[in-house]
Amino acid sequence: MKASIHVDARHPGVKISKNLYGQFSEHLGRCIYNGLFVGEDSPIPNVRGIRSDVVKALKEARVPLLRWPGGCFADEYHWQDGIGPKENRKRMVNTNWGGVVEDNSFGTHEFMDLCEQVGCEPYINANVGSGTVREMAEWVEYLNSSGDSSVVRQRWANGRKDPFHVKYLGIGNESWGCGGNMTPEYYAGAYRQYQTFCRTYGDDKLYRIACGPSENDWHWTETLMKQAGKYMDGLTLHYYTVPNGNWKEKGSATEFDGDMFYETLKRAGRMEELISGHLAIMDRYDKDHKVQLLVDEWGTWFDVEPGTNPGFLYQQNTMRDALVASLTLDIFNRHADRLGLCCIAQIVNVLQAMVLTEGEKMVLTPTYHVFSLYADHQDADLLDCAVFADTIPGGLRQVSASASMKDGAVTLTLSNLHAEEGAEVLVNVEGMEHAAVCGRILHGDMHAMNTFDAASCVAPAEFTDFSLTQRGLLVKLPACSVAALTFRA
Repeated sequence: MKASIHVDARHPGVKISKNLYGQFSEHLGRCIYNGLFVGEDSPIPNVRGIRSDVVKALKEARVPLLRWPGGCFADEYHWQDGIGPKENRKRMVNTNWGGVVEDNSFGTHEFMDLCEQVGCEPYINANVGSGTVREMAEWVEYLNSSGDSSVVRQRWANGRKDPFHVKYLGIGNESWGCGGNMTPEYYAGAYRQYQTFCRTYGDDKLYRIACGPSENDWHWTETLMKQAGKYMDGLTLHYYTVPNGNWKEKGSATEFDGDMFYETLKRAGRMEELISGHLAIMDRYDKDHKVQLLVDEWGTWFDVEPGTNPGFLYQQNTMRDALVASLTLDIFNRHADRLGLCCIAQIVNVLQAMVLTEGEKMVLTPTYHVFSLYADHQDADLLDCAVFADTIPGGLRQVSASASMKDGAVTLTLSNLHAEEGAEVLVNVEGMEHAAVCGRILHGDMHAMNTFDAASCVAPAEFTDFSLTQRGLLVKLPACSVAALTFRA
């Protein structure tokens, strides 16, 4: 198949916020415990209980932002249970995810330590569903105030003199479902009340985040914008790619045929429709675009791996997931002018994870490698990128792409979404006609994955299968692949 891409490097556009490449960590399955946190007494190398190999991998992928503690867990989490000496912390049963005992050994200080070790921005999602206004207000005070109050003295006693300087605050999660089964009218009122008492301390101006819709719940967005839009900085959107649309039988993460492969990509492509649709509603109430849309839960959701706890949501990760990631990130880049942050679900051992762990072993997934290939788009200027290509089953173009410019270099990421056929792509980058080009590529069979016994089956490699012709740069993309090209004058 022949395709073409035209990039205009002469007129850089809006900045692609690095936070569009954010991550999500919830007290769910083995995401926190045995994934990010192993405890100080673990034989697995760690710093204050936080797993060193995972931190190293996340730093190398340039993870910019991390959301915590949920998810559904956020609305049953009481922050006071997770501070102070670990032996005195309250034990609870995680009723949302697997019915396991939560000992709260990973709490506010441990999360902030994790963010500091990774070098990423914290995004705290606070409890509306079972919490109080006072509880949320005091958590913000504990995090950000430098005043000599009883709440702040608690932080001092727990080993932290300086404020944590948290910016991003989510006020409830999925309030239409696990966060309280609220109507949009009820939640809009609750949001207005809760956010009022979350104060700004010093220069730490809060970015207040309202719980937005699931998928295409247009009424929720309209109600929230109409009744509470002027009190928020961001409105969330949650959308998961369930390949057959059947939440009871979502299909295997590793055993699927070509039809299911293309159906998965088609459903991932719905992100474009959902973002555009909700932004159109927001525009009616926010003509100056003061409120950003935040896709803070997205990714594939399949049946759990056989023999694992159904409540732990542990699934493998193949090149199919990699293409869902590249396709979705391209959509986010195109909407960089209106999106504030995005968080894939989830960072370790849950759903479309970046990293899988098992004891002392760690595996980087194909999705991790896509984020690595796309990392140069972070805080770069978006470039107009026109793609012309035939369609694959399901109606998507066979080739998806993004382009950006930073420090005089152009990054072009491009994917071949066909499971079997290669693509010859003619690339023209106006303004960089005589640039030197280098590249990396990730590719494999649609079922290709990394396992604990074979951890490097799918990994980026140097890419050189391109040549300069009179018509432009001819790039030969193998089937089921994601590549990143860098153009330097």
